[in-house]
Amino acid sequence: MPAPHNPFKAALKNGTPQMGCWLGLADPYSAEISASAGFDWLLIDGEHAPNDLRSTIAQMQVIAASGSHPVVRPVVGETWMIKQLLDGGAQTLLVPMVESGAQAAELVRAVTYPPEGVRGVGAALARASGFGAIPDYLTSADAEICLLVQVENRKGMAALDDILAVEGVDGVFIGPADLAADMGHAADQGHPEVEKAILDAMERIVASGKAGGILTLQPDLQRKALETGATFVATAIDVTLLASVMRKSAQEAMSLAKSID
Repeated sequence: MPAPHNPFKAALKNGTPQMGCWLGLADPYSAEISASAGFDWLLIDGEHAPNDLRSTIAQMQVIAASGSHPVVRPVVGETWMIKQLLDGGAQTLLVPMVESGAQAAELVRAVTYPPEGVRGVGAALARASGFGAIPDYLTSADAEICLLVQVENRKGMAALDDILAVEGVDGVFIGPADLAADMGHAADQGHPEVEKAILDAMERIVASGKAGGILTLQPDLQRKALETGATFVATAIDVTLLASVMRKSAQEAMSLAKSID
C-alpha cells in the first residue's frame, strides 16, 4: 500500500485552479469551520500565526475529514522543522523567504528520503505512515510530497529563474506583502510597480511549467493572477474575516443602542 494520494499536487500538475484561504487563528475549532466552507485548500500558517507542531497536526486532523487540502507553512525552511511536519502528516509545504536556487535545492533534499535527500527515516513512528500501517510509505512518499516555495523580496525575484530551474520544486508563490515592503511600498501592496512585478513573475513561473500562487485580498489582482495562469490562489484570511465581521457587528450594536436614547 503506497502513501496517500495528494489531490492538490495532482490538480496543480493538471493546471486546475485551486482556491484557498489562510488560517491564522491557530485553533482546530475554527479550522473545522473553515474546512466545511468549501475551499480547495487551507493554509495552516506557522510563520505569522501562533502555531506549533501539535496545533498544526490538530488542524490537519480536522481538515482531513473535509474536501479541503491542508497546506502547511513552517516558520522557516529548516530541515529539522520540515522533517517533523512531514512526519506529522503534511504532504504540501509552502516555505517562506526563498532567495536562491541553492536554497530551493536544499529544500528539495529536505522533503526527500535518502539517498537523493536527507529526510530522516522515522516513518514507523509517524502519523504520515498511519503509524506504520502503510508498508510502502518510504518508497512512495516522495512522489506525493508537494513543495511550494515563497519568493517575496527583490533578492528572490532576481534569482527566480534559478529557483524555477530546480527539479523537485512544484510551485512558486509570490508574497505581495513582503515584496511590496522590500520595494518601498509597505503601505500600498496594490502599487502599480508591485503589481507589475508580481504579474511578470507569474508569467515566468507559468512558462517554466511550475505552478504559480499568491495570497491577495484584492479581487482585481486575484483575477489577473488567475488570468495569467496562477493555479493556487488564496483569497481570504480567517483572522481578517473574523475581525472585520466582529467590528461591523459591534458598530451596529452601538448604533442600535444610541438610536434608543
